[in-house]
Amino acid sequence: MTRTIVESKTKTAIIGFDQPFCVIGERINPTGRKKLAAELEAGDFSTIESDAVAQVAAGATVLDINAGVVYNSNPNPNETEPPLMTKVVELVQGLVDVPLCIDSSVPAALEAGLMACEGRPLLNSVTGEEDRLEFVLPLVKKYNVPVVAISNDDTGISEDPAVRFEVAKKIVQRAADFGIPAHDIVVDPLVMPIGAMGTAGLQVFTLVRRLREELGVNTTCGASNISFGLPNRHGINNAFLPMAMGAGMTSAIMNPIALPVKQAEMEAKKLEIAAAGLMIPDDMDDETFCQLFGLGSTKPKAGKEMEAILAANFLTNNDPHGGNWIEFNKVAPKAGQEGRGRAGRTGGRRRR
Repeated sequence: MTRTIVESKTKTAIIGFDQPFCVIGERINPTGRKKLAAELEAGDFSTIESDAVAQVAAGATVLDINAGVVYNSNPNPNETEPPLMTKVVELVQGLVDVPLCIDSSVPAALEAGLMACEGRPLLNSVTGEEDRLEFVLPLVKKYNVPVVAISNDDTGISEDPAVRFEVAKKIVQRAADFGIPAHDIVVDPLVMPIGAMGTAGLQVFTLVRRLREELGVNTTCGASNISFGLPNRHGINNAFLPMAMGAGMTSAIMNPIALPVKQAEMEAKKLEIAAAGLMIPDDMDDETFCQLFGLGSTKPKAGKEMEAILAANFLTNNDPHGGNWIEFNKVAPKAGQEGRGRAGRTGGRRRR
């Protein structure tokens, strides 16, 4: 069986056909997050800290680290990103013990992340583009790390899955020339948005099977790409992930967290309830309110995508006896009810 080993200083994550699905948390990434980008430029790492801890608590087994901020004060990422990558890697390693995935399009930032990492991180990424192959593959060999291989080349991203397969095959073959084994290549077959291409899901499932059967490699993807631009994205993601797992996909770069309900959402719901003539008790706290009216939670917690993955792990016997599924579905005790038995009674048998 193909197994890709990723390690922190104290913990090992195994990506493999016979392993639980590997969730690579994506949130430490300022791309598209203006607030986070501004914080990082100002030297504020509080969001990074909270995102790292919350993702691991939600079930991420690896954390992707991307420091791709374009500073207003210096728009040259070749100068700003390497030292920021070092800082973020060191910070996250001090907070959580899971392995890391070093993610950058800036060559110097990739090496800065590798140098700062303790253990054996995953490198994200190499493509079939010649200049990328020539820089990244020697880096993979030098640091003896596995690498994400994205199925596009100098011609761009093909809509033809057969072409994307050939790009992946080329990368695996070129890696072999450097002495890099296939089990250290994790192929991203590139998930297209289903809203723009109706066959996008079928393409990925077919391509993942070919990658597994013909190249013997593990696979990953940016899971949320499949639902881009559509309503109820979680619903699509929840269906896509177990189907991709069934086809042989072994990991995904994704958000494992259901984000907290915003105060504005709660206030809007309260106005709606008041307009319907209903009364809310004055002593009802926000968390109880959110749970009662189906808004979610005021705290970060594992999202529905994690629920779908854990269920699929159980159904494919990658969660023997369902221990992880049972643990995930334990209901947290209400305040003041800790240590009590059924119906809120204290423990112990009743006297007869």
